[in-house]
Amino acid sequence: MNAKISDLYDLNETIAKNLFDGLTYPWEALSQINGFILELGPTLDTNEFDHPSSDVWIHKSVKIAQTATINGPLIIDADTEVRPGAFIRGNAIVGKNCVVGNSTELKNVVLFNTVQVPHYNYVGDSILGTHSHMGAGSITSNVKSDKTLVVVKDGEEQIETGLKKFGAMLGDYVEVGCNSVLNPGTVIGRNSNIYPLSPVRGVVPANSIYKNKDNIVTKEK
Repeated sequence: MNAKISDLYDLNETIAKNLFDGLTYPWEALSQINGFILELGPTLDTNEFDHPSSDVWIHKSVKIAQTATINGPLIIDADTEVRPGAFIRGNAIVGKNCVVGNSTELKNVVLFNTVQVPHYNYVGDSILGTHSHMGAGSITSNVKSDKTLVVVKDGEEQIETGLKKFGAMLGDYVEVGCNSVLNPGTVIGRNSNIYPLSPVRGVVPANSIYKNKDNIVTKEK
């Protein structure tokens, strides 16, 4: 299994590092995002972070378009850009130097530093590692069609998550091609690339190129 926090993420690349304390798999943090924001927010330096409402903290260097919709609980770290038409529904931690683009929707997520979700992306119940990028129109599908609990599948190995809502766990430096759908329970290892128009499910190993479910190749060094 390549789905552990230690396999996927550099925890020094997020203001939410302590969210993952004591956890093995990243999806275990999804149910704790709300409480973590409400605990961390009041401790943030008021010289650096604005506090426009009771459950929202936004670094003073963040650029937010007038037509973006921002709901808490929410923390946005330094030098991030929230573009026109973006919709942050709440329970979101957005790192430094991120792009939340036009018509992109975020809900119950952690975006590590330098993540880009710049065009027409839906990201829900997901965690995106540093320098990960979702191409235009790519989305995380976070509920199974039969509404059963999500199972993470890695070959013959299966992990019961106990979660009804689970989008995708993207490791650091993952590139997702345009108009791909990351099905519930998807885990993509570090430094992997997903071809455009891909329906992805299960665990994609680190340092891979995902062409389709039957054609996953290791990157050449």
